[in-house]
Amino acid sequence: MPTHSAHPALSPRMEAAFSGLLKRLSVADHQAQKLIGQARLPRWCRRPLFFFLGYIAKADGRVSEQDIGFAESLITALALSKRQRRKAISSFQKGKASEELPSFTGLTLRLSQRIWPAPALKVAICLCHAAQLKGRPIKPRRYRCEDTIDQIGLPVTISEDIFESYASRVWSDLSDAPPKPETLEQACTLLGVTRRDPLATIKRAYRKKVSECHPDKLAQRQLNAAEHALAKERLLRYQQAWELIRRRK
Repeated sequence: MPTHSAHPALSPRMEAAFSGLLKRLSVADHQAQKLIGQARLPRWCRRPLFFFLGYIAKADGRVSEQDIGFAESLITALALSKRQRRKAISSFQKGKASEELPSFTGLTLRLSQRIWPAPALKVAICLCHAAQLKGRPIKPRRYRCEDTIDQIGLPVTISEDIFESYASRVWSDLSDAPPKPETLEQACTLLGVTRRDPLATIKRAYRKKVSECHPDKLAQRQLNAAEHALAKERLLRYQQAWELIRRRK
């Protein structure tokens, strides 16, 4: 996975914790709720986390179903009881209603992150994930996300590295779709194989490419309409490449 650049502002303890969490995030397919389900989060982090999520969700003027769904997925990942769930929802609603960040909201995370940086970094990953629920982060959501990360005492470069990690792994394979393959060489290049490879090997490569564009996997990424269209276009190109190779073979 792409490594983030070293920043003098990060202590060695935080640098090590951050690198480890970025690796775990990559293994979790850049699903913050999955990371939280595996890495857990101290109880005292919940109130600021859900408050900040509500604050980011209102950046566009209204809270979307994706924002609510992500908050619910974190509640599930944290295995909250009914009482704890009500508290999380209350914090989310307070954040949603807030026009600015109260200075005390992230105080516990700010005080703890110098000694134990992992909780603050996990919260930062969740906040960056929330900022790009509708695709690449637009300015209002990104600005609110950066404000929350600053509130918990982390440098803004943390959010930059998290966004870069998502961009490298989540968005890079949805760049402009390639042209329709016209030759065997073009088809093989598109699937990442050579014309000398056995048909069984090529078929495995084709299935792997197609799985990247599967609707269920795309739904997890919560892409916008344009990115869904690009993914469908890529799927079509993979299918065309496979058909061309299969006929020639």
